[in-house]
Amino acid sequence: MSDRSDRAEHHDAPREPFGVGPAYPSSHTRFTTDAPSRYAAASAPEAAATDGAAPAASPAAPAPSAAPAPSEDPYYAPSAEFTVAEGLRDVGMVFVGASMTAGYGDPKGLGWVGRVVARTQHPDLDLTAYNLGVRGNTSADVVARWGAECHPRWKGRSERRLVLSVGTGDVLSGMTMARSRLNLANILDEATNAGIGVFVVGLAPTLDDEMNRKIEALAEAQADVCSRRGITYVDCFRPLATHDQWMADLAASPDRAHPGQAGYGLIAWLVLHNGWNDWLSLS
Repeated sequence: MSDRSDRAEHHDAPREPFGVGPAYPSSHTRFTTDAPSRYAAASAPEAAATDGAAPAASPAAPAPSAAPAPSEDPYYAPSAEFTVAEGLRDVGMVFVGASMTAGYGDPKGLGWVGRVVARTQHPDLDLTAYNLGVRGNTSADVVARWGAECHPRWKGRSERRLVLSVGTGDVLSGMTMARSRLNLANILDEATNAGIGVFVVGLAPTLDDEMNRKIEALAEAQADVCSRRGITYVDCFRPLATHDQWMADLAASPDRAHPGQAGYGLIAWLVLHNGWNDWLSLS
């Protein structure tokens, strides 16, 4: 994990965005949709063909094979192709994550998931959505449960979609960056290999500066994991890190950790305006 304390001390210095999201952390209630950064979902560059290749072993002294380190995972191509049917599409969409996914703390009971689903209506989309957020979950917990919980909900659906948001629990539990990154990579690889469309929503900032330094580092690592797989990653950390309304909502919440209506509305806005319709192939 890189040391970002030198940047954290200068809150007024502009930050370069990572992932798909607004290009600056606005301190106002309005976001902008500027061009995405280098971590926006895209096909792997030409160099990807050799990114994870092992050097040729000498016949006389073969080198033992070793898996790439989690922080150096190669660009990845799924073995199954995700397709979108013509006409009316029968979509099963599952949201998996922790307390933020569950919408904990929202007096309306919607969270960002409910707000996103409410805005995802289209004549060609027959959408069935499931919220499987569990308070306190780490990425390891999600690795253990996502398949068993998601697949029954996709049964009979011709189009399977997975929206994933996890990681704050990893920081709180002291999980290593390498393990957290590997957990996310494993979920993404298993899902895409099974022909499931995946979308990742990034981590949100807290009121604690030290915690935020760790969250920012993990968010950047998650963005890289997604970029290597051509999966859309929505950066929530940088746009919200100095956003007055987000911080005020956290400060006013009972636990000072989960937002209320305003904060969840901001996350929903980021999701809806940063690749959501493109991911769903909606015009």
